[in-house]
This record gives sequence, C-alpha cells and structure tokens, in this order.
Amino acid sequence: MVIAEQLQKEIHDMVIRAVTGISDDVRLPLEQALERETSKRSQDILRSMLNNLEVARKQDKAVCQSPGYPTTYVAYGDDFSPKGLKEAVGASVLEATKRGYLRPSIVDPLTRENSGDNTGKGVPNIEYLYKTGMPYTDIVISFKGCGAELGNAMEILTPAKLGEGLKGLKRFVLETALNAGGKPCPPYGIGIGIGGQMDIAARLSRFAISTRRWDDINPDPELAALEAELKDGINALKLGAAGIGGDTSALAVKIERAHTHTAIAPVAINFHCWVARRAGIRIFSDGHTEKLL
Repeated sequence: MVIAEQLQKEIHDMVIRAVTGISDDVRLPLEQALERETSKRSQDILRSMLNNLEVARKQDKAVCQSPGYPTTYVAYGDDFSPKGLKEAVGASVLEATKRGYLRPSIVDPLTRENSGDNTGKGVPNIEYLYKTGMPYTDIVISFKGCGAELGNAMEILTPAKLGEGLKGLKRFVLETALNAGGKPCPPYGIGIGIGGQMDIAARLSRFAISTRRWDDINPDPELAALEAELKDGINALKLGAAGIGGDTSALAVKIERAHTHTAIAPVAINFHCWVARRAGIRIFSDGHTEKLL
C-alpha cells in the first residue's frame, strides 16, 4: 500500500526529473540525429540542444524556459486508490514553480489572467486508464511544450478521403508537417490519434507521444509499418533541426487508434518538441517503485 507521504515524494521527484532533463529514449535518437546529419547548420543546432541538456543537468535547471502544459497519465488495476493523487500533482507543480523550475505560464483562456503559480481551472489534468488485473500502477507526468501546439492539426476524414492505401491520411500528415515548419521545435516527435470522434482522436494523439517510448516499436504490425513510413516521409521533407534545413525533422512518430463510426475517420496530429519533459514510475502494491521514463 502506497501512503500519502510516499506518493507526494514520488510525484515531486518525477516533476523535477521531468523538467530538468529528457529520458534516454529521446536523448539517444537526438544523438544519433547529430551523428548522421550532413548539414553544418543543423549539426550546430543539434549540438547546442545536447549541450543545453548537459548544462541543465549540471546546474539543476529547467531544460526549457517554457513549463509546457502538465498532464498526468495513470494506468491502474483493482488495487489502486486515486486518493491524494490530484493533490500530490498539484502541490508538486506549485512547489516546482515557486522554486524556479517552472515559469508561471498557465492563464485563463479568455481573460489571459495568470495565476502566477501554474494553477487554475482544469489544472492539473489527470487521465485515468483502468486495466483489469493490472498488479501495479503506472504514472507518467508529461510537460508538453505549447509552442509545438501551433503546428497541430485535426480533420474528420471520410472513408473516401482516407484513401486507398491510406493515401489521404499520409498526405494530411506530410502536409501538416510541412506547414508547421520550425514552429514545433524540430526534431520533434509526432503523436497521431485515429478514430473515435474528435475528442478521442485528439486524446489518443497526446497519449501516444507522451507515454510511449520514442524508441519503441508498435505491437500492432500495421501501425508499426505506418509509423516508420510516415517518419521517413517527414524526414524526406528536409526541414531539419529548428526548421533551418537538414536530415532529421522527426525523431519519432507514434500512432494510437480506436474504432469509429462507419461514416468518419477522425485524425489528430500532435507535435511534441524535442524537449520531451516527462517522467514515469511503476508503483507496486507493496510500495516499491521502478522507473519507467
């Protein structure tokens, strides 16, 4: 059984770890992108990104000045109790803001009034996923950059627009990447949600790129092939690091899907900048934990 004090400490440590570094599954592809990059300008940008990570680690500072938008994902089984989790996340984000790890950037969407401490209506956002018989609880907190949101796109395709061989879907993804240019801070990860209705596709797109390892292979063979094809296609656009031209624009493409109505095929495209601020732990019923991200 995880007690409230332990949960608070675990969440606090995750928040600090998330904003002061990036996980190995993102760092390694970034290093590999530098090794194969042929553009001198893109090499300089990638080298600066990696140097930034090292400086942030040594000085215990945030990797990026933007706090992003915090979402916590919880996958749980029958033994999990959500009691105290929302409070622990909220308190940890508040404390990290007071200590200077996070810039206060959460505002009312209409009045633009800033709370000054990254709190507000609907924050923190927590998504729950129940899995029958799951003997542990997985918690991932993700601070997804909001500049990257400017390139996001959503379209309710029809089966005809989806196209034979998914040509319509592939064109939509590539056109979205091309139109986004350097706004999402490439090299980025892209999450794609397919199916459901508009809200489900959007949620799946965020979940895909925020919780999955960027170096994993989708267990669904059809989606694994599509992810690889789209990643290659985006990189063939030669947008490069920071959008200045180069060999690597996308470090990862991750896709999740859900069944939908016969009349539609909703598709949401969600950019995640290279500053993949997220951390995850697995908590077992006896209280011990393992690092996920």
